[in-house]
Amino acid sequence: MEQINRRQLLNCSIRSAAGMSLGAAVLSTMSRRVLGANERVNIALIGCGGRGRIVTRGLIEHGAEVTYICDLHEERLETTCSEIAGIQGRKPNKTRQMQQVLDSKDVDAVMIGTPDHWHAPASILACQAGKDVYVEKPHAHNIWESRKLIEAARKYKRVVQVGTQNRSAPYNFAAVDYIKTGKLGKIPLVKVYNMKPGGAFQLGDPGTPPKGFDWDAWLGPAPVRPYHQRIFEGGWHKFWDFSGGDMADDGIHQLDLAMMLMGDKGIPGAVSCSGGRLAHKGDDAEVPDVQVVSYEFENFVMTFELTGYPRYMRKTTGTIRRNDEFPYWTQNATRIELYGSELMMTVGRHGGGWQVTTSGGKVVEQMYGRFPDASHQQNFIECVKSRKRPNSDVEVLHDSCALVHLGNIAHRVGNQSLRFDQKSEQFINNAEANKLVKRKYRSKYEIPEQV
Repeated sequence: MEQINRRQLLNCSIRSAAGMSLGAAVLSTMSRRVLGANERVNIALIGCGGRGRIVTRGLIEHGAEVTYICDLHEERLETTCSEIAGIQGRKPNKTRQMQQVLDSKDVDAVMIGTPDHWHAPASILACQAGKDVYVEKPHAHNIWESRKLIEAARKYKRVVQVGTQNRSAPYNFAAVDYIKTGKLGKIPLVKVYNMKPGGAFQLGDPGTPPKGFDWDAWLGPAPVRPYHQRIFEGGWHKFWDFSGGDMADDGIHQLDLAMMLMGDKGIPGAVSCSGGRLAHKGDDAEVPDVQVVSYEFENFVMTFELTGYPRYMRKTTGTIRRNDEFPYWTQNATRIELYGSELMMTVGRHGGGWQVTTSGGKVVEQMYGRFPDASHQQNFIECVKSRKRPNSDVEVLHDSCALVHLGNIAHRVGNQSLRFDQKSEQFINNAEANKLVKRKYRSKYEIPEQV
């Protein structure tokens, strides 16, 4: 890769960030300060969407101070800066250039709340610059770049926490312990649900970009397309260039929790999918609103069922997450069911708790849950200081992220049944599917083979 001098590097915008040489990364790593147990962690927020702001506020509560905020949208940048200043009593620096954040000695860690297609590129650059990372899920747009992020985290000795907070929930730890007792018996079948309501998606008027907004930088590694306000304002979830649909946006939480419950058995050797845009056929979205995926592990089958239409399905409510209550499981949109040979366990994500039942719905054992956001954020801050691996370490999350991409690839190649080689991370005898293991990266936004 062509070397660039320090002056050029300082002038790099987010537009050229993914093509950086590694020289600056070494320089930044050498200058990284060592944190004491009682010191504040200086963080930067990259991407000022709703989830990014929520997590950042939580990190402040657990001992972080926001020194930088970065976003391409000037109005959102200003609003978030004022919001954070009101919380911590000190106004952070603000910038529209991610490189300025990565070069700063006043940043120990970054919280990446960008759209999905920027998660891995930004995280890799942060690792190269000597910054620890809290990145929202899914941490990668494809299987290949997830592996590259693991390599970057290990090479630069960075803490990389993925925002799958179920792995920091005490009630989920207890569920794992209960399964280990063997009381459920053998578990040959696991069912994972992401059966949410939803409506048709229409793009409508493309609008005009806000003043000074760098649409090319927002697109980043994705193919060039004209600006559209609906895509920028959350509609990107509906397009393969930016996301993996609701399977990647919400379903990954349940898939990852199911993997945790079953002991993280690795990537399955086979996957099949059916579904498509069935409930809202003819609208402007690309991703499925009905999707049924089957994964074949060595000793069990896991199924995943997604919808984007039934009005009566609901995620676990905030009231249930804060109190000793269970959802009405039949219409709970985000539950997991473990079918043991002796007993059945139903688990809710994000505070839904769990119940073990026998014939006639008789409850044998149960535990209420609480929303684990705070404990997940605390775990990240503690690991930044201790240098231990976090609960949702990126290497652990690689397999769960792969489940999303395996299911989507099986759909995108025509709802096929596919065999997958876990060692090479390639599909067996399917060139069309293998083209989707890695995306095509635009010039200036490539992730190099050697991170």
